[in-house]
Amino acid sequence: MSQYYEGIGRRKESTARVRLMEGSGQFVVNGKTLEEYFTRLGDVESILLAFKALGENRSRYDVSVLVKGGGVTGQTEAVRLGLARAFVKMNPDYTPALRQHGLLTRDARVKERKKPGLKRARKAPTYTKR
Repeated sequence: MSQYYEGIGRRKESTARVRLMEGSGQFVVNGKTLEEYFTRLGDVESILLAFKALGENRSRYDVSVLVKGGGVTGQTEAVRLGLARAFVKMNPDYTPALRQHGLLTRDARVKERKKPGLKRARKAPTYTKR
């Protein structure tokens, strides 16, 4: 087995473990191709932004992703962050280019917990005078 670089990306409830290695351009997400797994318009382009930012050819690398939890948006952004982090492990000189495109910034926003006496995190029950 050849040398691979791993990057872990997280967003909301999603976690993606991304393995990047020299290869033939295969991009596998949970056993499916990238296009099969992420069918929503714009998601694939969002994930592949790291290749575009670096001017790298996608066909030079094999990418293997294991993504768990959350929804489609969370998983997309987790994979994008994981891929960018794997590129930085491979070559630290890539950091400025990826940072410029905002690919190394972890979006820490998560769902706020529900508080007692409220319907949701902040929504209070309707006030009634009688």
